[in-house]
Amino acid sequence: MKSERILVAGAGGFIGGHLVADLLSQGYKDIRAVDRKPMRDWYQKFPQVESSRLDLQEQDACEQAVKGAKVVYNLAADMGGMGFIELNKGLCMLSVLINTHLLLSAKKNNVRRFFFASSACVYNVDKQRDPNVTALKEADAYPAMPEDGYGWEKLFSERMCRHFREDFGIQTRVARYHNVYGPNGTYEGGREKAPAAICRKVIQAKLSQKHSIEIWGDGKQTRSFMYIDDCLKGTHMLMRSGVIEPLNIGSSELVSINQLVDIVEDIAGIKLKRKYNLSAPKGVNGRNSDNTLIKARLGWEPDTPLRDGMEKTYRWIYDQMTRKK
Repeated sequence: MKSERILVAGAGGFIGGHLVADLLSQGYKDIRAVDRKPMRDWYQKFPQVESSRLDLQEQDACEQAVKGAKVVYNLAADMGGMGFIELNKGLCMLSVLINTHLLLSAKKNNVRRFFFASSACVYNVDKQRDPNVTALKEADAYPAMPEDGYGWEKLFSERMCRHFREDFGIQTRVARYHNVYGPNGTYEGGREKAPAAICRKVIQAKLSQKHSIEIWGDGKQTRSFMYIDDCLKGTHMLMRSGVIEPLNIGSSELVSINQLVDIVEDIAGIKLKRKYNLSAPKGVNGRNSDNTLIKARLGWEPDTPLRDGMEKTYRWIYDQMTRKK
């Protein structure tokens, strides 16, 4: 219902900024965008949107943000790529305050529908020790042994959403995102994820004429990566559906980190000498999305080819870096 007020928590971030842009393109008018970052650091800003800087770890800030809203998208979290979450487990765990306080405020304000952005990091790490991983289905989150810190926070917050739906009637929806990438996001500074980090490293090598690249781990670890447009489409479909259980939203196109580097090198038209940093954070050895359930429930799965999405991401990061230079 396009007349309802929508809150996007974490709107200054990568996915949040794209979500606000997408909602505007669909004709939604009453959007409230909230993030803890200073406005100058938001990836996307829109003059027609009510935008506020609030720390949603605080209950009062959540009540201010949720007031009058009927739909809430919670994308707010203190997180980043593996280099951040492996070294900042306590900070990642504190994000549990955001979802808890937003749910309490949603209950108080009679929010009609509440979305929580969870992560593939909730999955049992024992199922992700082999690069030739069996794709992870939703049931694989239990028995629980998620990524330490960040994964535990996401799994706990999923349960909070479930119980607020069961006990208080808030229609919660939970998506387990698998490695979302695309333009208008972090590509430097320590919080970037693998696709953006590799694009940056390849571009740096090309611009500096130093034809080498450092890869974290041995490069054999495997992942699937989902382009931002698929992330948004899956999110909207889930929010409008009757699906109440957590749902994978991720690509099933599995690649190794070495193969991801191959793709970016091909886009850049360059070949680099690879140096493997075996002591750097690298996460689990293998992770992929089993899309059986999303196809059964929504009749769709993310389908943007990795090569296509990476080319758009590379071009945007290249423009940013050359403009700075």
